[in-house]
Amino acid sequence: TRAAVLIVAAGEGRRFGGAKQFAPLGGRPVLAWSVAAFARHPRVGEIVLVLPPGRDAAPFLTLDPKVRAAVDGGPRRQDSVRNGFARLAADGNGLVLVHDGVRPFVEAALVDRVLDAADAYGAAVPAVEIEDTVKEARDGRVVRTLSRDGLVRVQTPQGFRYGILRDALDLAARATDLPVTDEASLVERLGRESGAFTTERA
Repeated sequence: TRAAVLIVAAGEGRRFGGAKQFAPLGGRPVLAWSVAAFARHPRVGEIVLVLPPGRDAAPFLTLDPKVRAAVDGGPRRQDSVRNGFARLAADGNGLVLVHDGVRPFVEAALVDRVLDAADAYGAAVPAVEIEDTVKEARDGRVVRTLSRDGLVRVQTPQGFRYGILRDALDLAARATDLPVTDEASLVERLGRESGAFTTERA
């Protein structure tokens, strides 16, 4: 069974000054490069896009036959992912990748590693080791310096067995005050662990 991919590109890009997923990059929108990276991967069977409400999806639906749908994002990240997940044709035994649409340079080897780890553990995240000094600050003052041991910066694509991601999104729908920055944090709330591996090319 080939994997399904949710590319989440519903953000407004307030810090960037605009929706950076639609910014031009080499003559194409950033999002188009993200789609292409997965469309050419032999283990990917379908792609569903999550776009800002009201955005014209037509230019992206025609990028590749693997792009089967585009849906509106919701007010929170988990709402956006849930909207896209509902349009997947993948069966309950398959794997699902969730990817941020503003990360266009996804290598096939990374996709393979995430899929393999998700198949083995049920959930998997790529990560980059932290090299900076990390401090805890409150009210404009440094409280303490944190140890970097065991800390990583998590990236996408994140991979999940279909049923695990479904259960995690159901949890988020019930807990309306749950702060969510990625899908793996929802899986952690279920009491499940994610396989993690560090890579400087994530």
